[in-house]
Amino acid sequence: MSLIPEIKPQQSLELLKELHILTRDGKINQDTRRKLKQVYHLYQFIEPLMADVLAEKGEMSLADHGAGKSYLGFILYDLFLKDKAAGSVYGIETRPELVSRSQELAARLGFERMGFLNLSVEQSITSEQLPEQVDIITALHACNTATDDAIRFALAKNARYIVLVPCCQAEVAGVLRQKKNQSFGLTPLSEMWRHPIHTREFGSHLTNVLRCLQLEARGYQLTVTELVGWEHSMKNELIIAKYTGQRKSSARERQEAILKELNLEDLRERFVY
Repeated sequence: MSLIPEIKPQQSLELLKELHILTRDGKINQDTRRKLKQVYHLYQFIEPLMADVLAEKGEMSLADHGAGKSYLGFILYDLFLKDKAAGSVYGIETRPELVSRSQELAARLGFERMGFLNLSVEQSITSEQLPEQVDIITALHACNTATDDAIRFALAKNARYIVLVPCCQAEVAGVLRQKKNQSFGLTPLSEMWRHPIHTREFGSHLTNVLRCLQLEARGYQLTVTELVGWEHSMKNELIIAKYTGQRKSSARERQEAILKELNLEDLRERFVY
């Protein structure tokens, strides 16, 4: 049993020390307490998805795109998979030093069904190091277009569940800004992004709206909610997509209409495919 109330009793304290959430003498400070709270809060959403896939298939694969130091992957494996006979977690990351560090840590802890791959999105889609189908895709605070890259990977891998916490969506805001004068003459809706702060916030919101429509058009049922408890982060949106196979043609039509109405047709290839 952990001496620190926030830590789950089945959690490996050695893992938390290796992730620098706990100090070597087992103490936790305010900054790392917030980090632990973040990952635990997201775990509450992902654990039922893992359990659902494992119960139905007897096997389960999860890939974390833009894994960074793989905090999420390690916590998921430690809390849910380490005592089970099946189930794998993959961390996909483009920085080789982080991949090497995670590989060493997994080996040291005996987490045999964890894999870490130094791959780009394009490489990960076709890599033989990953299963043909990946059941669950996560992308935690994937900046700018990295969330869209994770969506592309998930669609290519026929993912049953997709869990996204988008961050720093700059591309749509950039196009809104670039075409602002032209848009004034096309639609009164351009008032929604006339001021710079509105351009940034509206662009961020619109990006996620287009992503949700994209997933609905491809047969996913969406839950969009707030990550309550992440007080330190303004990026507090959680998108959970479950594959049902029921494609919504109206979602594709609305995507097209929004892009046309808001003078964003240059971005069609990113959101409509």
